[in-house]
Amino acid sequence: MKEITIDYALRATWQAVARMYNEEAKTFDGTMAIGFCLLSIDPKKGTPSTALGPKMGMEATSLSRILKSMEQKGLIERRPNPEDGRGVLIHLTAFGLQMREDSKRVVLRFNEVVGRHVSAADLAAFFRVTQTITHLIAEKKIYTNKADAPVSPSQ
Repeated sequence: MKEITIDYALRATWQAVARMYNEEAKTFDGTMAIGFCLLSIDPKKGTPSTALGPKMGMEATSLSRILKSMEQKGLIERRPNPEDGRGVLIHLTAFGLQMREDSKRVVLRFNEVVGRHVSAADLAAFFRVTQTITHLIAEKKIYTNKADAPVSPSQ
């Protein structure tokens, strides 16, 4: 059997998690992306539309489609930003707040069940590893430093 690479393990796990969340979201007539967006919007003050994309790590065009869908479902409303007349704040409606609570329960349930099956030490190690990977990528230390470049099998 071939050795499993780090990126394969991350990708396969994330795809399984995404499928699981999307299946659960269907029971609420939603998607994982909508649930993630609901959890990313400040429930009291709203969130500037321009801050939402970077907060979620999402491109503007994808976010636009999700926000349009959420608005059509009555989950959000757009209001002028009182601090910046040009900006828009995304606010949750009463239905959006209810769906946000449902999304929060789904995420907390996932964390609770995983936490029952994985030790605190293993979870702490997992978070350290993911933080290290994120840091290495952000600092461009994977492919720009020739000294750390992978060695080809012929060398």
